[in-house]
Amino acid sequence: MTIFGYIIENMKNTDLKAFIREKSSLFWYTPDEKKGEISHELLVETILNYGSLEDIRRLVKLLGRDEVSRVFFSATGRKKLNYYPEIHNFFTLVFSKHA
Repeated sequence: MTIFGYIIENMKNTDLKAFIREKSSLFWYTPDEKKGEISHELLVETILNYGSLEDIRRLVKLLGRDEVSRVFFSATGRKKLNYYPEIHNFFTLVFSKHA
């Protein structure tokens, strides 16, 4: 990885952690010391299920539409059932068309 790539990746991680801190009430069940370790899977699931439209926009800006779509579609079994049916249907349609 180039130094430029490293800097960009570090900025993304910092921005993601700041976003998680801002939305920490959505992760009420996660201890404060573990919130910095939240996976993309948990982040996408929580924001799509409980976040506002602006939260979803920020998530897509931070992770990228392709990554959010990949995480969303990679959920299978129990993880897939963690999405509300309406949310799952809506984002299946959105990501199928735009990602």
